Amino acid sequence: MGKVDLKKEMEHLYQSSAKEVVQVDVPTMNYLMVDGEGDPNASQAYSDAVEVLFMVSYAVKFMVKKGASAIDYGVMPLEGLWWADDMSKFTTTDKSNWKWTMMIMQPSFVTPGMIDSAIADVKKKKNPTAISKLRLEAFSEGRCAQTLHIGPFSEEGPTIEKVHQFVESRSRLTGKHHEIYLSDIRKADPSKWKTIIRQPMQ
Repeated sequence: MGKVDLKKEMEHLYQSSAKEVVQVDVPTMNYLMVDGEGDPNASQAYSDAVEVLFMVSYAVKFMVKKGASAIDYGVMPLEGLWWADDMSKFTTTDKSNWKWTMMIMQPSFVTPGMIDSAIADVKKKKNPTAISKLRLEAFSEGRCAQTLHIGPFSEEGPTIEKVHQFVESRSRLTGKHHEIYLSDIRKADPSKWKTIIRQPMQ
């Protein structure tokens, strides 16, 4: 059985330092995605989205591990794209107008057929609420700036501002605010949560 450490292979994308903002080139990758809107702290739709993303991602992982390719890999972290139709409202404490796409990257050796089989298996066994909203999609970001934020999500403001200043000194902002969640927030102390903040740039 072959073991693959995707986070190590893509270290420049899934590990970052809190000491500096760096530029990265993000290739096109395949993601399981669920779209939604509303305050993630209060939205059942958000909880349902995260649940189904992990359920299907783990189902695919075990399918690949037990299948002909016999590859063992770790499920990648949860990621989120965040925006609002009126971006002036995105920075306020009112998150009810936020829109989001939650997603988990899938390895290149995972085929759409494997995803379909995993979805069918999860639907048969547990039929989670958001399974009908799940999709596999290729996503391209290209040139981005990113850094690591350590601490609760409510204190991300200065880190985001630092990333935006880096972009604006070289280019201009484009695309959607992107976060990659490296910590299990159910277990870790909020002061130690690690989140990569990424911003596409032209």
